[in-house]
Amino acid sequence: MNRLLTRAMLIPLISTAAPLEKPNIIVILADDISARELPVYGSSVWTPPHPKPGRDSTSDLKYQAHTPVLDRMAQQGCYIQTAWGATICSPSRAMLMTGRYAHLHKWWFNGDLGTHINEKGEEEVWPLYESSPLLIGHVAQQAGYRTMWAGKTQMSGADLSRFGFDSGVFTPGEDDDKKNNGGKPISDFRLIQTRLNKEKIYINADSGKTGKFSWAASSFYWQPSVRLMNIPYGTGNREWWPNTPESKATYGINTYGPDVELKFSLDFIDQQHASGKPFFIYHTMHLGHTAFDFLGQGGKWTGTPIVKWTGNAYIRTEPAITGDKGVYDTHSITPPSIHHQINYIDYQIWLYQKKLKELGIENNTVLIFCADNGTMTYGKASPIRQRGCHIPMIIYAPNMAKHGRQDILVNLADILPTLADIVGFKFPANYEVNGKSLWPYLTANKQTHRDWIYSYQGDKQLIRGHKVLRDGKGLWWNVEQKPENMDRYPQITDWSNVSEMHLMERSTLEKLLPRFDKHTEQHDAPITNKRNIDFKPATTKPKV
Repeated sequence: MNRLLTRAMLIPLISTAAPLEKPNIIVILADDISARELPVYGSSVWTPPHPKPGRDSTSDLKYQAHTPVLDRMAQQGCYIQTAWGATICSPSRAMLMTGRYAHLHKWWFNGDLGTHINEKGEEEVWPLYESSPLLIGHVAQQAGYRTMWAGKTQMSGADLSRFGFDSGVFTPGEDDDKKNNGGKPISDFRLIQTRLNKEKIYINADSGKTGKFSWAASSFYWQPSVRLMNIPYGTGNREWWPNTPESKATYGINTYGPDVELKFSLDFIDQQHASGKPFFIYHTMHLGHTAFDFLGQGGKWTGTPIVKWTGNAYIRTEPAITGDKGVYDTHSITPPSIHHQINYIDYQIWLYQKKLKELGIENNTVLIFCADNGTMTYGKASPIRQRGCHIPMIIYAPNMAKHGRQDILVNLADILPTLADIVGFKFPANYEVNGKSLWPYLTANKQTHRDWIYSYQGDKQLIRGHKVLRDGKGLWWNVEQKPENMDRYPQITDWSNVSEMHLMERSTLEKLLPRFDKHTEQHDAPITNKRNIDFKPATTKPKV
């Protein structure tokens, strides 16, 4: 079902000029999007606007995303057929940022995060920069890159200045100053958490309506809560946005959080290009994630600004939402649906590419798009087969040897060592990294990348090779053939009916699991967790 590429879409993303020594890198991590949602993966089904248990799939083309830019990127770059994260947000982000699995960083599941005793003698969530002092931002910094983190953080109150990022634009903003609400702008779009009859409930501060569950944060879509860190670079500021007369004058109900994140990201690219410094952007989008229905649209996903692809460019319609107190006219934005949010991702990636081309650095920038876990109601938090952990991954880089679909196995943990290879960073010999760099595969004629991939969900483990998959319920599946809907693999109940290669692979995978199965015996940080790791920036030049 791969969409045919039009002549306009076949315009090369890059020129044929030789790349510079230090390529720029942009990693975009979308939120809660299964691989099946992107048309390039060829699934026969995807998620409808109003999914319910047992009715979480549709084949109606009007609800399929339209992603001409990602389609082109996948063909002129490549896309990974089988890429895995964890089954839910926090552990997936930990996997990507550390290059490690939960037996080391201890982030097993949302609400099941390993703890340590801090310097004040208090028990708290073990921050990733303590368990894994060489995070993806640190690696880029050590190699001489300016670094920026844009979007969702979800780091359990950790100090965001210690993750290796020189600048940041965070939505919703982290509140590190409780006095006067830290100067945080108060909009109608917020939730007030309280208890009723010992049950936690949320009150919509705008409409006064209550509910038992929601994404308990200020808005990260419309009229967002935005926190800036050292923006513009070099100012050292830590402040709430809007922070200027101009931004305050335009901030309101039609301010869209993803637009704010992207604006600051593009400004960062301009600034670093002007300074001659290579840059690394880690853009952790909210797009794909459900949200509290502040606008009253009646859906799990909020609407987005309307965008239209003309064949070689996007046109965006300026939103014109009106109303107040929970009653809004949303005629000027899309109806609520995940496919509209994916369309907006495509639009934003087009803006990234447009900026790179304007600056003449499109032939010296690596762009990676992926997601953290499966789609809400269909895959997110599911240990069944690979529903929860099967994510899209599309990679574009200068001088790649691989193009189009790649039938290899990839973990989110592979992104950190891939970045290290690109920038020329070498990990210390005593520093464990579970990911494997994709760079040798992408830039050479290697036919394989790795023989197995691994995931986790609390005390559950998932692992698969090229022929068999063991899911979080301990069930085995034959994954040698690819079903049209990307999910309905045949279960293996009688091992006498499979090949010797299936049996050998199962044996290999079973022997690997005890190495990572530490949820019970090593759930939290070790008592002595300080490591004197001597890391130095590599002197070798990246091969791009």
